[in-house]
Formats: sequence, C-alpha cells, structure tokens
Amino acid sequence: MSEHLTQHRHSAQSEPTEHVSHAQHPTVERHCDVAVIGGSAAGLAAALQLSRQRRGVVVIDDGTPRNAPAAHMHGYLGHEGVPPGELVEAGREEVRTYGGEVLSGRVVGVHRRDDGRFRLDLTGGHALVARRVLAATGLSDELPAIDGVAEGWGRGVIHCPFCHGFEVRDQRLVQIVTHPLGLHPTPLFRHLTDRLAVVLHDPTGLDDAVVEALAASGVTVERSEVSRVLTGPDGEVSGVELGDGRVLEADAVVVGSRFRARADALAGVGLTTTPHPTGAGDVLAVDPRGETAVPGIYAAGNVTDPSLQVLPSAAQGSQVGAMIAFSLAEEDLRAAVRHSGEEADWDNRYGGPDRTWSGNPNGTLVHEVTALTPGRALDVGTGEGADALWLAEQGWKVTATDISGNALARVRAEAERRGLAVNLVRSDANDPAPFGTETFDLVSLQYGSFKRTPDQRGLRSLLAAVAPGGTVLVVHHDLTPLRDPVDVATQTRMYDPEAFVGVDEIAAALTADPDTWHVEIHETRSRPPGAASTHHVSDVVLRATRRAV
Repeated sequence: MSEHLTQHRHSAQSEPTEHVSHAQHPTVERHCDVAVIGGSAAGLAAALQLSRQRRGVVVIDDGTPRNAPAAHMHGYLGHEGVPPGELVEAGREEVRTYGGEVLSGRVVGVHRRDDGRFRLDLTGGHALVARRVLAATGLSDELPAIDGVAEGWGRGVIHCPFCHGFEVRDQRLVQIVTHPLGLHPTPLFRHLTDRLAVVLHDPTGLDDAVVEALAASGVTVERSEVSRVLTGPDGEVSGVELGDGRVLEADAVVVGSRFRARADALAGVGLTTTPHPTGAGDVLAVDPRGETAVPGIYAAGNVTDPSLQVLPSAAQGSQVGAMIAFSLAEEDLRAAVRHSGEEADWDNRYGGPDRTWSGNPNGTLVHEVTALTPGRALDVGTGEGADALWLAEQGWKVTATDISGNALARVRAEAERRGLAVNLVRSDANDPAPFGTETFDLVSLQYGSFKRTPDQRGLRSLLAAVAPGGTVLVVHHDLTPLRDPVDVATQTRMYDPEAFVGVDEIAAALTADPDTWHVEIHETRSRPPGAASTHHVSDVVLRATRRAV
C-alpha cells in the first residue's frame, strides 16, 4: 500500500453522519486540530488563519453574538455600515473555502484528556476532541434594571460612541450613569452633540471633579434616579422619566452595561475569569500570545477585552490564530511528524472494534455499474471498502483510496479473506497527485467528500482521473435537511456540508465543459435499501462520461 498523509473521506456507505435525533442515532465524537468556540469576528478570523495553514478547524457557534441587537456595525474599514450578520456570513464562506467547518451548536463543557488533548462536550451528547481550543465566546451585557432599557438595547438605547455616536450626532441625548465607569464615554458624546443631559442614577464611586467639569462645560447634570425610558407610538425612544415624574426629552439614550465573560464552559479545565480593572465586569486573562493560564487553551475578542469593536476583535482573532498555528507547528517539529487533523478524525471513526457501515455495496453503484464492461476502477474515499470489494468481484481492477489507515486495514483484511486483489492507497484528493498517473474507466465517489480549496485542487484531480471514454459516478446524500435551523440548546450539528466539495459543485464543473463531458444523470432519488444509516432518505446521483479523444 502506498501512503500519503493528508485528508480524504471515507465510507462507501455514508458520509459524516448527521444525527437528527439523539434517541434514534448514536452520538458522534469527532477529532480536529483546533476547536474554536464562538463564530463571530474573532473566532472566524482565527479559523481562517488556521485553515489556511492546513489545520483541521471546527468552529462551534450558538448564534448569540454580543452585537446581535445592532442593525449595523461601524468603524470597520472596508465594511462600514454593514449589518453584522453579513460579515459573519462572508467570514463563514471564507473559512469554508479552505475546508474549515462551522457547526451550529453549543459547547457545554471542556475537559483535558489524559493524552493532553481537550474534549469539548456539545449539546446533543456529541463531543469534539482537539489539540488546541480557542475561546471566542464574547461577553454578556448586564443591563441596569430600568424599564425600557433592555427593549431598546442596540437601537435607541446605546452605549458606545464609536459604534453609534455619529448616527446620533446633534440629537437630544440623555445618558444614564449607573456605575463609576459610566462617565468614561461622556466627553465623546459631549463632542458629538451640544444637547446632552447626564442623569446620575447611581452616583456611587463617581469622581466629583469629573461631574463638576461636565456641568461647567454646559452639560446638564441631573442627580436623580430614573424610572423608565419612554418610547413614542412608533417604538422610537422619546425620553427618560425621572423618579420625581419629570421627563427629559431624548432622541437616544446612553447606558453603560456591566459585562461578564462567557467562560462557564471552561470551568472543567480550571479556568476562571478575572475582574476587569474598571470594576465593571470580568474577562478571561491571556498572555501576549493569546494563551490563557491553561496551556493549549487560547482566547480572543471581547471575552478578553470589553473595549474591542468588531475590527480589533477580528484583528486579535487573526493574530491569536497565527500563534496557535505556530504552537502546533513547533509541537509537530519536536515530534518529527506532519500531523493531519482530518486523518485523526477518520482514524478515530474507524478505530473501534465494530464495523461502522453495513458491508453492503451501495445499491446505486450496483444499478449504474452492472452494465459497464469491467476495466480499471478508482473508489475514492473507500471507507471499509464494500464498494471496492464488490467491484473487484465483478472483475474490475480496483484502486481504493482513503485518508484513514484504520479504514484501509479493514479493507485489506476483508480482501484477503475473500481472496480479492485491491490496490490500497492512503491519500487525499487534495494531495498533489492523489491517484498517481494512471487514469480509470470508472471513478466512483460514493457518499464521499473532500475539503474545499480555492483552487479546486481536489475536484480537478478527481475529474483528471477519468480516462477518455470513462465514467465518473458520484452519489451523495440529499443534504437539504441539514440547512434547516437546529435548536442549539439541545443539539449540535456535527457536519458542515459547505466545507466540502459537494455533488452540485462537481456537476457545475462538468456542465461548464461540454466539449469534454457528457452528463447522463443528475437527479435526486430515494435511497436504495441496505445501508447502515437510514435517516438520509434521498440521494443525489451524478453520472457523466468523458468524451473520447
């Protein structure tokens, strides 16, 4: 068996199994180089750095960013005024372009294993094992218990002069001060408008000299508790009602929150938060490389610094991602290995004593290939080899590839038991020459997949392996159900199809070159019987031939 160390997928019976119901399907444990907790600016920027370093990266995101209430983000060069969700979607696409996965789910605990790696417990009972962990979980804002503040937060009730200040310039602003840090942004708001009133709802700990300077500069200062924030018929802020019944008219209200680092999931490794010097909350302390007090666990973004806007959060995430890449590379250098997170993931899947799949050849393969004249066949991502072995029994000269040495060992044992000859190659479609120089009369990709790259190296290698007059047959699960929302409080989606080359992408490449390819079939069918997993009910079948020269 020739060996190449990178990545390729997998079984002749199923791709990474998506478990719709914990009660119906077993839980999944996946392995990667780096697990990123949190998929906003910092987490995605780190994931992009790491995926470009050919690391296996999995981002787990529960969809609760700190800036969720805001309609637009500001101060981000090149993305000024863009809705936060658009930046996240663009970042996810960029990460996936390099094979990084972004999973919808939630981390409920992190623990160090005996081998030094970290186990992340996820909702749904699933787990992720990683060499490094990056917490990009952000902060939660604790708002003062004043009626109307929470309802208007991020819209008519604001806190940051850099995020929202220009938009409220020259308007009537009322600032409600509830803690000593509350006066920190006041000089900036005073510069943006000459119609600023400051209400000292809780004057405890305030610097009297600062208050006096504000009053002397023309700012109205009220020493009164606030009853509520008022809104007009259209729901926009209209004023602030004081405890004595007076109303200060306002077009926007400024309120500073207290903040809490979202680090509860890290308690299992002994990490605790540190009080922020302002006394207004806590953060997760890191060193200049972004590493926490627990070696191997890093943090970036608001969870480390509440003052970071989106742009510096992304910058810090990018920098910490680079530091993690150095950490992994230095560790691999000392061990004299070139580690592959993809390989570890699939070796783990095929590392147990039991068969993973049914052992039956895929019914669609049997249906589509039976009438073909046997020749040279390539089974890409062979897994336990059911398809490759069936082809060999039909008289095909078979080469079977997979990233997992454990999977190929199972194929070898079964081939020897049956007395079949199958050439086994440990390789990835994204290797420089994953299938050697030979071309094949049949190239089969059954429920297999390989990571995306911007240059489509894997896709080009797959199609280049088809000989003139040969057939490429791709069978893929219909992944439409995976695009439905998932309740992250109870379930984590363990597979990100957008990080892999899919059947539609392969079909697009074929149809774009009609002089070379004739697409015979591209359709969705009911899945044939006999598979180990039954929750995928439909398949997409793609069959094409390379025109003879």
